Amino acid sequence: MRVGFAVPQSGPWATPANMRRVATRAEELGYHELWTYQRLLYPVGHPMGPTYRAVHDPLITLAHLSGVTGGIGLGVAVVNVYVPPVLLAKQLATLQTVAGGRLTAGIGLGWLPEEFTAAGAGMERRGRRGEEFVEVLRKAWRDDVVEHDGEFYRVPPAHIDPKPVPAPPRLLLGGTAEVALRRAARLADGWVSSSREDLSGIAGRVELIKAELAASGREATGFRFVCRGVTQVRPGAEDRPLTGTYDKIRADVAGLAARGVTDVFHDLNFDREIVTAEPEEAMRRAEEALEALAP
Repeated sequence: MRVGFAVPQSGPWATPANMRRVATRAEELGYHELWTYQRLLYPVGHPMGPTYRAVHDPLITLAHLSGVTGGIGLGVAVVNVYVPPVLLAKQLATLQTVAGGRLTAGIGLGWLPEEFTAAGAGMERRGRRGEEFVEVLRKAWRDDVVEHDGEFYRVPPAHIDPKPVPAPPRLLLGGTAEVALRRAARLADGWVSSSREDLSGIAGRVELIKAELAASGREATGFRFVCRGVTQVRPGAEDRPLTGTYDKIRADVAGLAARGVTDVFHDLNFDREIVTAEPEEAMRRAEEALEALAP
């Protein structure tokens, strides 16, 4: 089991200094990856809650942290398909290169209509859009002359250089529906769960993906099953996975490994108590959690 940690990205504690502190301390403690997520906007009056109210851009955050870390992986879970794929391909290729090949890029279909509207993208047929999105990314990173004429995207014959060095970023796909899980098995290097994932049923999702990998002629070895840990440290052992005492949370991580999960990252941005706290208190709790949950 590889264990990662999400950097401060939402709310008052998400300062550049705190991002750097969490990133460098996580690397010192042996965490596998640093993680970010995307939220483009927060519609007025929406009930999403404080985690999504004010969120820094995930790729610029990772680019900043790549310069203050050395070998720890960098992951985004996820960037949604309302952005142009050629633009994202260029950004990810550059980030992969400047970070020395440490990048894992999660791609999601998105679920907030206002974000699609603001980005000038259609929300219809998101599944097929996502498949074509991945196809364009792969072409941009692989082909000398990139050309694409599809249902959603068109790229005239062009050079899109430089290519990512030493290789393209690893791609994860999100989603919870059966069709999304099968899509991840066919097209991606791994699957990443959402913050709303029912972790009690994650073993079934892992097995479904493995079956689809076999049906597609792909090996399950090396395919990553990544769990966003909505980790909440509390005084007692609560029923919710990854919530409770440190002993309880560590036991939950071991339980996820037994269910076939290959990666867990602890994301305190999804703890309301963290993102609404004073920055000093949030960081005190985060540094304690970094130490207690280190791999």
